Amino acid sequence: MSKVGSSANNALAESFNATFKRATLQGRRAFTDEHDARLTSFRRLHRYNTVRRHSRLGQRSPITYE
Repeated sequence: MSKVGSSANNALAESFNATFKRATLQGRRAFTDEHDARLTSFRRLHRYNTVRRHSRLGQRSPITYE
């Protein structure tokens, strides 16, 4: 274990957060308001959890896998 507050303690969460930020903010300077930010985040998370192909699932989406 590393010291308290180190990102090495939660590498999986840090990796997800980096991927989420990169995909959500790609080509965007700012959100118009909080509602726009929440809607964009919801859409990205919905796509990640249902449509995006996962290597762990044999390059199939979670819905196809189920």
